Amino acid sequence: MSWLKAMNPSTPITTEAEAERAAKASAISIMIGVVVGLVGLAWTFANPQIMQDAMANAGGGELGQAQMQAASQIAMYTAGFMVLLQVIFGFVQWRRPGKFIAILFLVLLAYGIVSTAATPLLAGSMPNMPHIPAWQIALSLVIMVIQVVLHVTGLKGIKALDRIQMEQAR
Repeated sequence: MSWLKAMNPSTPITTEAEAERAAKASAISIMIGVVVGLVGLAWTFANPQIMQDAMANAGGGELGQAQMQAASQIAMYTAGFMVLLQVIFGFVQWRRPGKFIAILFLVLLAYGIVSTAATPLLAGSMPNMPHIPAWQIALSLVIMVIQVVLHVTGLKGIKALDRIQMEQAR
């Protein structure tokens, strides 16, 4: 129960243990992003034709079959690299919670929320853009909002941890 309490941004933090748990909420948020990324990668690897069709539509049919396959492979490996990078950031944030990583991911999440919310508007204005179901957009937004709350909690915990450790050093 203490972990759920620690992930609530409105919970007061009074001890160093509470501050550490709250600070680690940021790492948990990053790991949620890793899980989402891995699910997306697994789906993409299981359905490579969907990505190739999307790239063909986006390119207006200008790309050859070999170019589409190469471009989709590069996109999948780039996405895999980004998930690996998130894992590294998540472990670093778990071991030594820091403001920089939490703020970086807050900025990235803000961009993700805005771009995801704008997806239906962009789909209407771009004729070749692949259709993304409304449930998928809504689920993505909910997950990102949860991640934002966890990062805010993490920043609150990091600040409290710094304050408590400074008081103990005096």
